[in-house]
Amino acid sequence: MKKFIISILLSAAFMAAPSVYSHAQSICRLKPTTTVLLYPEGQEAEKGLPEADGPQISNGITESEWTDETGRIGSISDSARVDIYLPKKCNGQMIVVCPGGGYRYVSALKEGLHVADWMTARGIAVAVVKHRMPEGHWEIPLIDVQNAFRYCRAHAAEWGISQIGVMGFSAGGHLAASASTLYVDEMTRPDFSVLIYPVVSLDRKFVGQGTRNNLLGKDEMWDDKDMKVAEFEEKQMLYHKLLTHYSLQNHINEKTPQAFIVHCSDDKQVPVEHSILYYTRLIDSNVDAEMHIYPKGGHGWGFSSEKWKGKGNDKFAYARADFEETLERWLENIRKM
Repeated sequence: MKKFIISILLSAAFMAAPSVYSHAQSICRLKPTTTVLLYPEGQEAEKGLPEADGPQISNGITESEWTDETGRIGSISDSARVDIYLPKKCNGQMIVVCPGGGYRYVSALKEGLHVADWMTARGIAVAVVKHRMPEGHWEIPLIDVQNAFRYCRAHAAEWGISQIGVMGFSAGGHLAASASTLYVDEMTRPDFSVLIYPVVSLDRKFVGQGTRNNLLGKDEMWDDKDMKVAEFEEKQMLYHKLLTHYSLQNHINEKTPQAFIVHCSDDKQVPVEHSILYYTRLIDSNVDAEMHIYPKGGHGWGFSSEKWKGKGNDKFAYARADFEETLERWLENIRKM
């Protein structure tokens, strides 16, 4: 029997927490078990890792990769990589993590490292994907995530892994939902999905132009009225086709992986309608789904661990314990299936 669970918290005591994320990196000492380049130098570009498949399409970025004090990493190009975190004793689960960042950078600390810290403490292996930025080359992020899945599947027996899911935040949630709906084979299909304040639709009424433009290209790229009418119309047709293709609710069916979805009602950056849309389409397709909507928290609150809880300006502090308990319970139920 399929299960559909929705939890909407209508009120809660809201507690502000002090200080800032810049301290978080020094608090969490977790290091990757290994870091794997998706496209090692010296290999044929179209092959990448032996376990990988699909072309290494250039994103055209020539500037150096950068990292800021909050743990955001931008201008990722040939250095696309996966940080693998293996727990001391693995319970058989692994999660491929897609940090957010509007397809302009990856928020590798609060939506990457801290996820790995929390998960590995519970026996769950983690692969944090630091994918190439698309710069209008819309295929690139999903190719990188699918190649990360291929790598993890190829090493699953070695690591004691029987289930591999995907988790994503914000635009990384869009990427995780892309992996869940646009997979190409069983190697790249996640066994389950965890979507945290995800972007789902690229429709203009649902999402700001930043994420959409970073993925598909800036609006003016598609609106060159100086070109011939036929060429202009062709470009516009392609653009609207891409908007439909990357509005991921359009691809949900009975084979879409089951999902755990979390959002806050006061999220102004990515409205809660994104999560509701994905959830209702899963229900319509008779796919197991669980959604939790919290009244406060805004956007980008990221993940917590015991090592840094309460160390940031955490608007979601009042709900973290409930969120962590329900996610841990859900993952345990998935593992037992």
